Formats: sequence, C-alpha cells, structure tokens
Amino acid sequence: MKDEESGNRLGSYLRARRELVSPQQAGLPPGGNRRVPGLRREEVALLAGISPDYYLRLERGRDKNPSPQVLESLARVLQLDDIERTYLLGLSAAHPRAPRRKRPEHVPARVHQLLAHLQIPAFVEGRAFDVLASNAMAIALSPRLRPGQNRLRSLFLDPEEQAFHQDWPKAAASFVAALRTTIGDDVDNPRFVELVGELALSSQRFRTLWARHDVRNLDGGTTTVEHPEVGELRLHRDKLPIDDVILVLYYPDKGSHSDEKLRLLSALATEPVGPAREQSSGHPASEDAPADHEAS
Repeated sequence: MKDEESGNRLGSYLRARRELVSPQQAGLPPGGNRRVPGLRREEVALLAGISPDYYLRLERGRDKNPSPQVLESLARVLQLDDIERTYLLGLSAAHPRAPRRKRPEHVPARVHQLLAHLQIPAFVEGRAFDVLASNAMAIALSPRLRPGQNRLRSLFLDPEEQAFHQDWPKAAASFVAALRTTIGDDVDNPRFVELVGELALSSQRFRTLWARHDVRNLDGGTTTVEHPEVGELRLHRDKLPIDDVILVLYYPDKGSHSDEKLRLLSALATEPVGPAREQSSGHPASEDAPADHEAS
C-alpha cells in the first residue's frame, strides 16, 4: 500500500482503470496480439486528446498536476461514474489535502443510549469498518458485530461471515471499494496501513480486488443474509453519520417473513453491549488473524 498510494497514486489508478476498459467498450477494433488487458496507453491518449508522451508521464508519476480538463477527458475515456470521476480529480497534486483527524474515534454517550433502545440490529463503525459499539440485536444477527471486530477482516478471513452473506463476492467487492473511497489521501493513517497490509498478506481475493482500484460509497441498500438459526433474512441498511463515526441500522420490511424471523431472533438477544476497549491508536483490538478461507 505504501509504495502504491504515497508514491504514484494517480498513475496507479489510471493504469488499473484502463486495464478494465476493453477496446470494444471504447469504440475501437479489438485487433490481434494485444499484450495488455484493456486499452493501451497510446489508445487512452488518442481518445482523451492528449499526447502519448504526456499520458506516459502521468502514469509514471512524472507529472502529478494535470489540469482538470485533462482529468475530465481521461474520466470520459475510462468510462468512470460520478464517484470514480470525483476520486480521480482528487488524486491531482493540486487538489488540497483535507486536515488529518488526530483524535481517536469515539462513540458519544447518547449513541450508546440510542443503541440500547433500538429493537433492530444496530451498531457503530469507524472509518476502517471497526465495530466500536453494538446492541444485542446486532450481535444476535451476527457475532462478528461485537465491539472489537473489524467487518472487512471478518468478511475476508472468517468462513462463517462468508457463508452469512448470500452474495459474498458482491459484498467483498463493495467493501473494498468503499474502503478505498474512505482512505482517500489519508494513506499514511496507521490503521489503514495496518488493515490493508494484513488483508493483502492473508487474502488473495482482497489483493485482486484492491488492485482494481474500484471506489464506491457503501451507503444505504438492501442485502440478503443467511442466519444459521432463522434462515434467510432480507434487510435494508442505512448508515447515518454521527460526529466522527457511523451508525448502521438493519431492518426488514414491516410484516414480511424477514420481519417475523427478526422477531424470533430478538429472543436470542442479550443485554446491550458497551464500547470496545479504547486504545491509543483509536481502533478496537482484534484477534490474531486466522488462515485465509475464501469462498470459491
């Protein structure tokens, strides 16, 4: 992560994205004997209206301050959506860096009280998907939602979490893309360095997804999970920012089968759970990483 992110982030992103665009998608003939996946550098330059030499300098990090017009042209050629385009524009050296957040992530007391009153699965997560606090319903939904757990770490290294998600490959890709968006230019944050380093060493699937440079916002949506005791649950997800942390809520359609099952699940819930043990680094402690057991 260090070499890629702090050295030549713009070039790494351009290279990764052009490899995902086929000549057909760009309106070019496929041709023969192509030695690289996706578009060639000179093809990107031609379609963007810039010289091949200038594009090469961008990929190799020799020019880190392209104009917004050049970046807009590249975004068009690479077929980036609004989130990806914004991310690309933010990689320019001329883009101001946001002030670093120095204080540890903290769950306000009022949020602990709110968690205790909610009758649906709810928990608080930090920027690196560390679970900072959760209620009894969240833990009844998944023991990996206990304070001190990390949702990304569970997703890639815990077979039970992989079986929990009905569409694990989609969930894994979404979480990795959301992590890259969250990191932004905060690439020297010790928590991000630690987490990405651990997952890159432990999970081939994570390495593959990380190399794609996908960026996404992991906000509201609907997911289907397989609970080991009550079976399939179709739940909506909302993420609400509160101060420096995120409140995550899972809830079913009222009167649905999932609603009935969630009521059964509430019988398994115990007392509300407090915050994870605070550390100077600002994130919960985690257990030693298990071996990589990924879904095929």
